Amino acid sequence: MRGSEFAELKAFVAVVDRASFARAADHLGLSRSALSQIIRQLESRLRVRLLNRTTRSVSPTEPGRRLHERIAPMLRDMDQAVAQAVETSARMAGTLRINTLSMAAKKVIAPRLGRFAKAHPDVVLDIVIDDGLSDIVGEGFDAGIRVGGRLQKDMVAVRLTPDIELLAVASPDYLAEHGEPVTPADLGHHACINWRFPGSAKVAGWEFRKKGKSVEFFGEGTVIANHQDIIVPAALQGLGILYAYNDDGIAEALRDGRLKRVLADWSPVVPGLFLYYSSRRYMLPALRAFIDCLLDRDVDRRIGPG
Repeated sequence: MRGSEFAELKAFVAVVDRASFARAADHLGLSRSALSQIIRQLESRLRVRLLNRTTRSVSPTEPGRRLHERIAPMLRDMDQAVAQAVETSARMAGTLRINTLSMAAKKVIAPRLGRFAKAHPDVVLDIVIDDGLSDIVGEGFDAGIRVGGRLQKDMVAVRLTPDIELLAVASPDYLAEHGEPVTPADLGHHACINWRFPGSAKVAGWEFRKKGKSVEFFGEGTVIANHQDIIVPAALQGLGILYAYNDDGIAEALRDGRLKRVLADWSPVVPGLFLYYSSRRYMLPALRAFIDCLLDRDVDRRIGPG
C-alpha cells in the first residue's frame, strides 16, 4: 500500500468514527477542505461512494460501512503496536487528546502543564474544554474529566479530587431585598440563575437532599447560561440565587462577603472530579504519565521513599 492510500483510509476511518468532517479534520490536523479532497480521492480511486453527506451530518454508505468494519480494527491494531513500541523504548511521544470540564481545566490541569511538558517534551497535549456530556470514544478523545456522578458505566475512572459541595449562593444585596430561603420550596418566590447543558436545550434541575429526603427544583429567572463565567457574575450582580459546584470563584466571593450561602443544610456533597477512559482501549503510555502528573505521583517518584 502506498503512503497516499494509507493516508486516505486513515482519513476515511476518522470521519466515520467521529461522524463529522470538522471533528475528524481537527483530529488529523487538517483543514476541512483538505480532508474533503482526500475523501474524494479515495472514492475516485475505488470508484464507489463511501459517505453520504448533508450540511448537518455524515454517515457511511453500505460499501463505506463494510469497508470501515474491515479496516478500522486493523488501523487501531497498528496504532496500538506503535504505542507499544514507543513504550518499550521508554519514550513518550504523540498527541494526547483530553476532553475536560472548564472547572477541571482550571483547577487540576493548568497548574501542572509546565511540569508535564518538561517531563515529556515529545507529547502534545490537545485539551478541549467542554462542559457538556461528550462521547469521548466517538469523538476521538483519549480521556475525559467529569464529575463522578456523570460518568458512563463502561469507563475506567480515576479519582482526581475529593468530593465537591453544591452551594446555593446569592449576593447580600439580593437577599436583603428578597429574603433568604429556608427550604427548597421557598425558591419558588425567588429569581434563579439557571444552568443549561452545553449543546442541549435542557436546563439543569437543582437537586437538594436532607435527612434522606431528595427534592428536585426547577426555578425561573432572568439568566440562563452554560458557563461559570456568566452565571457567577450574574449572582455577584444581584440577579438571583445560583446553585453550582464550589469552584474557586465562588469560594473567593464567599470569603470576601460578595456572596452569601443559603440552604446549606439542604445542599449535598457530590462525587469529585474523575479522569475516565475506555476500558476497551489500550492505555497509552502518555495517558498513564498524564494521570500520574495530575495525581502528583510523578513528583513522588522523583523524590523517592523517605
